[in-house]
Amino acid sequence: MSAIPLEDFPVEVAADLPLRCPAFALEGLRVKAADEALARSIAELSKELREKYAGTEIGQAPGIAEVRASYRALGIDPTKTRPSSEALLRRVLKGQELYTVNTLVDALNLSSLRFLVPFGLYDLEKIRPPVRARRGLEGEGYEGIRKDRVNVAGRACVADAEGPFGNPTSDSDRAKITLATTKALVVPFLPKSLPDERVREIVERTALSLRLYSS
Repeated sequence: MSAIPLEDFPVEVAADLPLRCPAFALEGLRVKAADEALARSIAELSKELREKYAGTEIGQAPGIAEVRASYRALGIDPTKTRPSSEALLRRVLKGQELYTVNTLVDALNLSSLRFLVPFGLYDLEKIRPPVRARRGLEGEGYEGIRKDRVNVAGRACVADAEGPFGNPTSDSDRAKITLATTKALVVPFLPKSLPDERVREIVERTALSLRLYSS
């Protein structure tokens, strides 16, 4: 598996979006239904998080607070429309297991829990360039994965020539990852307040994790 140079699949970020979206693409993937080592890593991190944040107000957790602030900058109440990273953390802190989908999706959930930031993950073959991270327009939305229509009007989203296909809360059924996926686009939805060094760490460690479990 190899990383596709970003210049070969650029994702433009609108100037008015209070996010950093250092997207990257991967090719040569071999997505599997499950992986025991990955399941153990998720279980171990979940245990660590329950111990670390026991009795802590979740909104004050490093990472969660910054992502919530970026939602508020978009005019969205993050306690009503939760970032995907916070939804994962809440599930873990309740002692519930994460839903398992496949090794690529599950590995990205592991990274989302590790860094407490939301990601988008899309089958590159189902996307029609150009791709742009922007605010959704009035009336825009898409069919979500295991969900009804997802409204993105006024919210951060990623869109291609056919329209929006993902956002920091939930992704679309149109571009979802399956066992047949061989190329994927990964879009971190990061607060602008994150320093460059932290952004590089998130991107590099996430790419390594995805390669590890889907190669």
